[in-house]
Amino acid sequence: MLSSVLGGGGVLGTSPEMLALFVGFGLVVGVLFGFFGMGGSFLVTPALLMLEYPAPVAVGSGMAFVFGTAVIATLKHHDLGQVDYKLGVIMITGTTIGIEAGRTIVYYLESLGLAGGIISIAYVVLLGGVGAMVTRDALKSDGGGGVDHEAADKDLSEYEVPEIAKTIQETVRIPPMVTLRGDVRVSAWVITAVAFATGLLSGFLGVGGGFIRMPAMIYAIGVPVPVAVGTDLFEIVFSGGLGSYLYGQGGGVDLGIVAPLLFGSALGARIGSAATAVVDADGIKVYFGGMLLIGAIAVGIGEVGSYLGSPPLELLGLVLVIGAAVVVALAIVYTTVSSLRETRRQGTAAAD
Repeated sequence: MLSSVLGGGGVLGTSPEMLALFVGFGLVVGVLFGFFGMGGSFLVTPALLMLEYPAPVAVGSGMAFVFGTAVIATLKHHDLGQVDYKLGVIMITGTTIGIEAGRTIVYYLESLGLAGGIISIAYVVLLGGVGAMVTRDALKSDGGGGVDHEAADKDLSEYEVPEIAKTIQETVRIPPMVTLRGDVRVSAWVITAVAFATGLLSGFLGVGGGFIRMPAMIYAIGVPVPVAVGTDLFEIVFSGGLGSYLYGQGGGVDLGIVAPLLFGSALGARIGSAATAVVDADGIKVYFGGMLLIGAIAVGIGEVGSYLGSPPLELLGLVLVIGAAVVVALAIVYTTVSSLRETRRQGTAAAD
């Protein structure tokens, strides 16, 4: 079993090696979360599953980690004025119901002994699908895409509403209608439906849902990209907090996991947020999509290894999960340092 390779049990203790692993992984995930407004937090749950934690503990601890990281990242986006609190409050209603439904499904599947396998399969499908879409868009657009971190300086009314969102806005006119930032007018029922669907995923997979909810807010609701990023993080604070509480009631939150993860992510989120001031996120988007694809492959390998009882395959899956996040985080740090050096060089040349 993989736990024997890493020197732990089915429910691993907080050995020095495991503490170092969790702190380092939290640091990497924090960089991604602070930079993209979403990131490697969705890799935490499958990593814990590969480490042979029970599914409720893996999902619940992942939710608690998402909650803490979202609080840190939301503060920056609040300062940038990128949070639509009206949209966030409406979404919280649908998300609350969705999380409870997802949690109920997890515990039911756990009682049947099917939770770990089904959750892993769902991860493979979602990560692979979203990763393929992001990578395709990044390669098709000549360096375009990604989160526009300079959007705070742009008039929100200048953003073009996607055609899908326009169709939904014109078709679904069920009252009450609400006006959001960027002069977007949409039925509250559309917002609630999006929130329920992503809340269901949050409760079932132990993720904040940002890698699905943010695109849904852009393409289904039609809000500008910066508002989608900031409001998504604001909503994750509540969904993650609620999910953590519900799972905690059933003993599904292991503070021995969450604490070191948050310790690392607190620093990582600051690094990632600072990087947004000097890095063009468009150039990193292909790495983000690649990370999702590698994550899907890693979870698939780990699940096959678990099914076959092969520790080497399980370990390979875990290494790929962590490695995917590390590669993208290093790319962000490297690009940040390179940008700072280039800016400094240009400043020196101008002074001469």
